[in-house]
Amino acid sequence: MKKILALMMMIVMALTVAACGGGDKKADNKAAGAKVDRSKEFITVLTGPTSGIYFPIGGAFSKVVGEMGYKTSATATGATAENINAILTGKGEMAIAMSDSVIQAVEGFGAYQGKPKATDLRAMMGLWPNVCQIVTTKDSGITKFEDMKGKRVGVGAPNSGVELNARMMFEAHGMTYKDAKVDYLSYGEAIDQIKNGQCDVAFVTSGLGNATIKELGTSKEIVFVPVEGEALKKLIAKYPFYVEWKIPKETYGTKADTTTAAVMNIMLVSKNLSDDVVYDLLTGIYDPKGLETIGASHATAKREIKPETALRGIQGTSVKLHPGAEKYYKEKGMLK
Repeated sequence: MKKILALMMMIVMALTVAACGGGDKKADNKAAGAKVDRSKEFITVLTGPTSGIYFPIGGAFSKVVGEMGYKTSATATGATAENINAILTGKGEMAIAMSDSVIQAVEGFGAYQGKPKATDLRAMMGLWPNVCQIVTTKDSGITKFEDMKGKRVGVGAPNSGVELNARMMFEAHGMTYKDAKVDYLSYGEAIDQIKNGQCDVAFVTSGLGNATIKELGTSKEIVFVPVEGEALKKLIAKYPFYVEWKIPKETYGTKADTTTAAVMNIMLVSKNLSDDVVYDLLTGIYDPKGLETIGASHATAKREIKPETALRGIQGTSVKLHPGAEKYYKEKGMLK
């Protein structure tokens, strides 16, 4: 009888342990209120070059996703143009991209003229402004856009987000690439060439506080070429995804603030991800802990990525929200 009682006690204890702890690992990987087993989902976050701002911020997003229980990785890329193509061809689940390029891809104009409209692109959230920073040095003597005539100018890799911006800036000033000695260099390469005296100006479309510009400032006196006045008005009138912006003098230690234009970055998400997964990802990203992790990656992320900016660069454009994101924002009262 004692043996039977002892056996029954062991069975009860085993069942109790299973009920209290045996299912914990599985429960941790389950999204609350959603039919998502996080451990079975792999989320690749497509970022940008290691020298730019996309890379650390994209890495922080991947970290948040991983801490939620998803399998994840952050991948360095050539940024916007490559990321758009990768999302369309199933080579990633999340990708940072400039909204102007996304709009061009969706509507089939600009750099995407003559290509099939990328109507399968879906947005997840707004990020931060990519500021058009046209950087030169005091030694170049360049103080205004027209001074670039005949100069050596790094406009970005062909059809990259930076190069698309450069092309539009030239147009707004009544100029073309034929007016300058244009090199299709990434901004990291162009700034290296400035250091070596082989380039005069570099187009850098990035968050403020760009590391490569700061590095240039350690050996040269930085000057920014403004985009202002009638040229800025023409630019915004034709391409309304631009907004007027300032490069504060404190950011790089310049002598004055510089007026320029900015384009919003957004996070693209694969159309193939389920609504539940996208909804769940946003709950983790906008959780205070998630925002803290993302904010720690870069001062721009800390300042700009928050619920209040979630629809900036998306709402009112031709870019569609992923249904999972749309559900999230509607439930939070951020979207009607």
